[in-house]
Amino acid sequence: MLVLDNVSVSIAGADILRGVSLEVPANAFVGLVGRNGAGKTTLMRAAMNLVPASGGRITVAGEDTTRAAPHIHARQGVGYMPEDRRLVADWTVDDNVRLPAWAARTADAEARVARIYDLVPEVARVRGQRAMQLSGGQQKLVALARAFVAGTRLMILDEPFEGVAPALVQRLVEILSTLREESDHSVLISESDALYSPPLVDRTYTIERGRVSAA
Repeated sequence: MLVLDNVSVSIAGADILRGVSLEVPANAFVGLVGRNGAGKTTLMRAAMNLVPASGGRITVAGEDTTRAAPHIHARQGVGYMPEDRRLVADWTVDDNVRLPAWAARTADAEARVARIYDLVPEVARVRGQRAMQLSGGQQKLVALARAFVAGTRLMILDEPFEGVAPALVQRLVEILSTLREESDHSVLISESDALYSPPLVDRTYTIERGRVSAA
């Protein structure tokens, strides 16, 4: 579903990713583990074309997306949850959740949103509030719900467990476990250390100083 083949990324003259190769098979959960600054976020942003690759090739469902515009991914069924959530503060929760469907002009948007609200009722209960009114944990759930709306085939989740209370971590694990049971999604999950992702993932890669190896 997602393949990075010998991908390199340089930012401001510094080599951040160095010949990274990684694969997320169809209907599989894959972990990416590395300390802060190892290159996890850059790898995920490169996969989403939010930073340009200086070398290598990226494919999604067999299609070369190395030079694609970032917005193409919503149309490909790819959802992204950035580490810093990136919600539109003045918008309501409902508007934030629906954003990928609007961008992709999704025909079944209402069904997708209804499904997500059923899966994550905590988000449904605050759908009329502005994103800025929510706690950090609530914003994490909204960012996850937004990724679900777009990610009908592949979801890229950057540090979903970072900086949230243990009770919310457990809830996030429950939600992702439910998604895993459906067996029709591919998911890439990053984590600073392998505390919560091992029970969810089929395989794990480690990243250190911009280089990736299979664990």
